[in-house]
Amino acid sequence: MVLARLAIVLSLLVLAGCATTGTHKDDPYEDFNRSMYTFNKGLDTYFLKPVAKGYDTVTPTVVSDRISGVFDNIDEVPTLANSLLQWKWGSVGVTFSRFVINSTLGLGGMFDPASAMGLDRRDEDFGQTLAAWGAPQGAYLMLPFLGPSTMRDVWGKPVDGYLSPMQEIDHVRTRNAVRGMDLIDTRKRLLELDPLLEEALDEYVFVRDAYLQRRNYLIHDGNPPLPELEDDCDPIDDDCY
Repeated sequence: MVLARLAIVLSLLVLAGCATTGTHKDDPYEDFNRSMYTFNKGLDTYFLKPVAKGYDTVTPTVVSDRISGVFDNIDEVPTLANSLLQWKWGSVGVTFSRFVINSTLGLGGMFDPASAMGLDRRDEDFGQTLAAWGAPQGAYLMLPFLGPSTMRDVWGKPVDGYLSPMQEIDHVRTRNAVRGMDLIDTRKRLLELDPLLEEALDEYVFVRDAYLQRRNYLIHDGNPPLPELEDDCDPIDDDCY
């Protein structure tokens, strides 16, 4: 999607005003990626963002929160599958419990009693699974319509889509409507972060660095290793990481 599902939220908060310009070692296709970013930005500016703002305006918060909860609950299924594929048994137990509790007591995810019980939401996807299996990250890519990614994460996106319960909706129009609603809900959640993005010296660099750091954070379960300086690199004048 134009802005990847909440994947850059934490990094947007942490990196506001901190992005720097310059060639990045993980971004060998920067010219192409910048053109795709411009395309996605236009699509967001003239279509997705106005729709999300309209949705936010006409939908009471209590209703939109329930809708967001349902989509979060649906996402527990691919998270559970990827936790199994990575042999993360703690995450398996928490995610399975969350899905059962929120699907029943939480009325299909409209409410989140699992979090109140201390079962915090986990975040696992097939891109993280590939990383756990030793697949290299590869180059950074800005995909048309889908937003930031890497060569490794490109392969994860269709797998996660296949694992989603949305795939089980047989009626094509209904399935597409649900996916569209999911996209609008995601963009609506990001509206309050737009001013932070607009303050960046270079929006493209800001989004790229935020995405790569967020992915590294998730892959290492919140404890990423410290980056190493490249040989003969001036950390003030160069991109050393």
